[in-house]
Amino acid sequence: MDQSQIGGDVFSVLLGAILVFAMHGGFAFLEVGTVRHKSQVNALVKILVDFALSTISYFFVGFAISYGVTFFVNAAVLSGTEGGEIFLPQGFTLVKFFFLTTFAAAIPAIISGGIAERMRFQPQCFATVALVGLVYPFFEGMVWNGNFGLQSAFEAAFGAPFHDFAGSIVVHAVGGWIALPAVIVLGARLGRYGKAGASHPFPPSSIPWLALGSWLLCIGWFGFNVMSAQSVGGATGLVALNSLMAMVGGIVMAMFAGRNDPGFVHNGALAGLVAVCAGSDVFHPIGALIVGGVAGFIFVKGFTWCQEKLRIDDVLGVWPLHGICGLWGGIACGIFGLEALGGLGGVSLLAQIVGSVAGALYAVIGGFVVYGLLDRTVGLRLAEEEEMRGADLSIHKIGANPEAEIR
Repeated sequence: MDQSQIGGDVFSVLLGAILVFAMHGGFAFLEVGTVRHKSQVNALVKILVDFALSTISYFFVGFAISYGVTFFVNAAVLSGTEGGEIFLPQGFTLVKFFFLTTFAAAIPAIISGGIAERMRFQPQCFATVALVGLVYPFFEGMVWNGNFGLQSAFEAAFGAPFHDFAGSIVVHAVGGWIALPAVIVLGARLGRYGKAGASHPFPPSSIPWLALGSWLLCIGWFGFNVMSAQSVGGATGLVALNSLMAMVGGIVMAMFAGRNDPGFVHNGALAGLVAVCAGSDVFHPIGALIVGGVAGFIFVKGFTWCQEKLRIDDVLGVWPLHGICGLWGGIACGIFGLEALGGLGGVSLLAQIVGSVAGALYAVIGGFVVYGLLDRTVGLRLAEEEEMRGADLSIHKIGANPEAEIR
């Protein structure tokens, strides 16, 4: 490989990392617009602090679990200028780490939306360190690095490995299914459900902020998906087009199923993008459109079912959006990735079903262990008067518009 190609790979993966890093701003503003005004500051601070803690725990522990690489060498080795074959050429492993860190940090960013408005700050920080340092990397390494012989076993049993190109299961389903036990253990916000079971939804505080969050996520997602190839030579326009088609399919179906509700429309785009991640490199664009459209429908119906039938107060609907739509995307890869349906092939429906369900089960167990232990030891929830006052003033001692609150 010539020097220009090496530099191109380093730079392209760096751009992908920057785009996915920008998605965390999308997570933040999606939450800011959805929660009540008294919890907007908390949403912004949580996402940024979670990213910082994720980076530290993934640097010191998580990346080594997933890929067997540690950074305890001198800077000359890290940069690829002296020995250390694993970091050659040009320190490519370093930008790979940055790129994959932005994926790992998406786990607490996803969970943040479900536990919003009533979670204590420090316990969520502890959860972030545990999830990104330990829980997430074990599954990531099995799927994306073949650890513990998982992919070899899948290929032997089903004729193909478990295929998850950009993380419908590894990132989104894992994040969404960890969020489910977190929300259940935490309980509903005060006043969300009446004693007789009546539902009292809280309206979003700002549709423009919610929409901005969706737009930022949609834009960054093209770095998330396309640069999952992790090289210039591996990048393909098919992934970009499939991501686009799934996104618009999710928007249109959410618009119809949600009867023009702006929250459903903007989250419908994200539902389509969640679902297409796994098979974005093997779908035909028409297949991607269908997968995204089904995901948009699933989100609308799943959010309503979760909130109104199951009485689970998942504030941003992260379980239906990332958990259920991610599960659909993993399974859909084994359907629309088949050559008979216009895909590139090389996938197995049985492998996709088993791998997707296994990922969801792993995440649920991990979520109950982490949040259950924290609830029993340090406690998860704000005191009743703190929750009534709002997370902003109770945790951060300042509101979203301090000047306007001066009397």
